[in-house]
Amino acid sequence: MNPSKAFRTLLLYRIGATLSYQITMVAVGWHLYEITNSVVSLGLIGLAELIPYFTLALYSGHAVDHYSRTRIAAIACVIHMLVGLFLAAVAMGWLTPPVPLIYSAVAFIGVGRALLRPSYQALFGQIIPRDQLPRYTAYASSAFQICVVAGPGLGGLMIGFAGLEWTYLLAACCGAFGLYGITFIKVAQEKSSTLSNQFLKSFLEGFHYVRKHELILSVMALDMFAVLFGGAVSILPAFVKEVLNSGPETLGILRAAPAAGAVLTGIYLARRPLLNDSGRYLFLSVAGFGLAIIAFGISNNLWLCAFFLFISGCCDSISVVIRGSVMQLKTPDHMRGRISAINGIFIGSSNELGALESGLAASVMGLVPSIVFGGAATIAVVLLTYRLAPHLRKLHLKDIS
Repeated sequence: MNPSKAFRTLLLYRIGATLSYQITMVAVGWHLYEITNSVVSLGLIGLAELIPYFTLALYSGHAVDHYSRTRIAAIACVIHMLVGLFLAAVAMGWLTPPVPLIYSAVAFIGVGRALLRPSYQALFGQIIPRDQLPRYTAYASSAFQICVVAGPGLGGLMIGFAGLEWTYLLAACCGAFGLYGITFIKVAQEKSSTLSNQFLKSFLEGFHYVRKHELILSVMALDMFAVLFGGAVSILPAFVKEVLNSGPETLGILRAAPAAGAVLTGIYLARRPLLNDSGRYLFLSVAGFGLAIIAFGISNNLWLCAFFLFISGCCDSISVVIRGSVMQLKTPDHMRGRISAINGIFIGSSNELGALESGLAASVMGLVPSIVFGGAATIAVVLLTYRLAPHLRKLHLKDIS
């Protein structure tokens, strides 16, 4: 299958699944805060997603390396569809009590994510030629961020003008679109020749590979801790109501702002990949992300807040493209599922734990101080990693063999 055509086909899958996830999560955040009026309830969304994600991610990586990657991807889309339909029934009052049912639905979203990430990463690495990985990684990042722009924007507008039930139904339709896309992907999978039915040994093989390659381990650790403390987006519903005194339309704008920055930066990086001094750009981008989060936290004007979130998205895009290129270039095809799953444990768990940390910190320190603290902690992580990982400082993507 032609790489360009295969890539476009794979994007149908990712766009559908990502839109479904983004719309669902922005609706869930608004739904819960409307019921509970508690920032802790927003943080617990991350925990509800993390537990099943963490439990299943490693096995799903093993499965992706030994079974049909397209079938696993299809299961992830079906889960997104069913969750959207279930939450629509909750929003319409057909199922009660709403709060525990919403958290249960979020747990199933965690299951879907555990299957989606390694299947997508493995298929991406399989269909894109090695010498074109940095360029296509930037294109993929831009497409993903367009979904992150459209998802919250659509979600916020749908909540404001059509209601939660129609918002959840739109998320279910997006999951169906992703399922449609995956049916067009035809690839011959290179399966691991050993350990096919021994999950523990298979996982340990992947873990040993990560531990042996310091470059992979360093980029995972840097991203994990930066995301852990920079999770201001998870408490945006509270920020919108308490600081900006606004509604779901504003939430959609702020959720979309960082992704808009990431899209523009990703398009630029697709044309001009950072093949030289990649490590230096990586550190600068993560530090810039932390500074942007601090500036956002101390702002109380909608457009200033949106601007600083836009800058955070620009910085995050640089980090995502460099880290994604490292992961793809350093991972053999027969181990892509397991390495992606282990990376997902680092990144995915930090997203959800970051949401929990933000919610708890906001309840203890106050909303604005917790955001500023998170940005400052991200900068501290950058400084520490810069000192402890000299090989990452000297990284040039063009030199990775």
